[in-house]
Amino acid sequence: MECQSQHTTNRLPSSLLHLLSNILILYQTVPYLPASSLLALGATSKSFKEIIYETPHVFRYLNLSDVKSAKPKGGELWRYAQLDENLTEDEFYGGPLRGIFNNLRNRNLLVDVQTLILDGLSVPSDLLSEIILNDSYNVRILSIREVLNLNEAKLRGALRYSCRPSRPKNTPRLQGLYIFGPKDIQQAVKSQKQVNVYPAGIAPIDTIPNYGVTSSQGAQLGAQWNRRSEIALEESMLHEGEVWSPGSGNVFSKPIHNDWAAIMVYCEGIISFDAFPCKGPRHSASLPRDSSGPWYNRLQNHIDARVATHSLNDCSSCGSSKDALVLGQSPMFMFPLLSPPPLHASTTNAAKTPFQLSKSREKLMVRCMDCLRDRYCENCHKWWCEDCFEGTGMISSTSSSQVSPSSKTETETIKFSLSRSCLFCGLNCHECIKKTQLRCKILRLVLSQWSTNERIILIRSRRSNFNTKTDMISPL
Repeated sequence: MECQSQHTTNRLPSSLLHLLSNILILYQTVPYLPASSLLALGATSKSFKEIIYETPHVFRYLNLSDVKSAKPKGGELWRYAQLDENLTEDEFYGGPLRGIFNNLRNRNLLVDVQTLILDGLSVPSDLLSEIILNDSYNVRILSIREVLNLNEAKLRGALRYSCRPSRPKNTPRLQGLYIFGPKDIQQAVKSQKQVNVYPAGIAPIDTIPNYGVTSSQGAQLGAQWNRRSEIALEESMLHEGEVWSPGSGNVFSKPIHNDWAAIMVYCEGIISFDAFPCKGPRHSASLPRDSSGPWYNRLQNHIDARVATHSLNDCSSCGSSKDALVLGQSPMFMFPLLSPPPLHASTTNAAKTPFQLSKSREKLMVRCMDCLRDRYCENCHKWWCEDCFEGTGMISSTSSSQVSPSSKTETETIKFSLSRSCLFCGLNCHECIKKTQLRCKILRLVLSQWSTNERIILIRSRRSNFNTKTDMISPL
């Protein structure tokens, strides 16, 4: 009997305290817990308090995006501002976060924070300057996507100052900055199902609940579609960080100021961003105007630094991608930070490595819109490189310097045409216009408000306009 009791005791599950006493399990668990849960756990007993407060790097990953006290309360802050007339604008908007940071600093926890997520909060530029330049912070990865009350010009000044040539050794501590992309989708909260209390011996299927109008066929169909949308959302979360997939087109929903490209070039190799400057050949053009080299290397075709915003496949004509970044061959500092920020590491190498490495992700081909002007289809995302198309007119493939003289006997003319036949569809290639000229989704929405005669006139004009441009530009 005693042996059986001892055997039963050995099969009991381990306690939470025993599990978290293992540093490996602790470090793998705490990034998934909010800061409030960690503080509440540390307040339960002296043993948990010792684990939470005395184990180093427990607060290495700190996400404050969902913390209620970090979100500004307009009315309450306005009353405080009336009491203190010397309160500056940055102090007014950064008050909630400063209070949290002061609390962590008093508990000697702020120095352990290496990955800081502030997405969607009110983060003024003065507070960001302190995080970047002040020694009391040890933040390596900082995310400030979709933040409020941010002065980007002041932030660029702080970044430039932190990366100055005369900066102290081992500074800045900040290595990666998420700012341009959308903030990450939080974990899908599954709808709470209604729990019915049934008498003993009665299964749920034996009862027919009466939900009123929700029991109708239409309501049940809507509930099924809501569930499908939840499943689709959960599946889409598994593919986060794939915005840089080849041929996805414009990566960013909002335009990025050109001054950011200059900051990226200035901070290259020191601070990485979730975007990077375009590496097209026209950005490094330095040949004299009358030089016999390629047209894109001449000074008159030079383009200042721009942020690369459009993810591309290989050239639609020659299939090349000479300036693409290749994982494992190109330097890691040239790659952008991938979303979401890593949970278990606070390094830029971890933030730049794809989750599932495949051949499609080994190569990254991204250009700015100035490099793609008149050479990019906004519908199918095809593009033509500088060697195949100059942008001001068609050229033959024999004009490339890589073609040998013997191959010039037969001129292979590139069949290429881009036109804006529709005001809503943008610049499209010949194939896309041919497929969509009569069934443009946006145009159909506009035509639904027009009369029949107006529709016929517009369709005839689009047909004639398309045929004329095809005859003039695309040779048969």
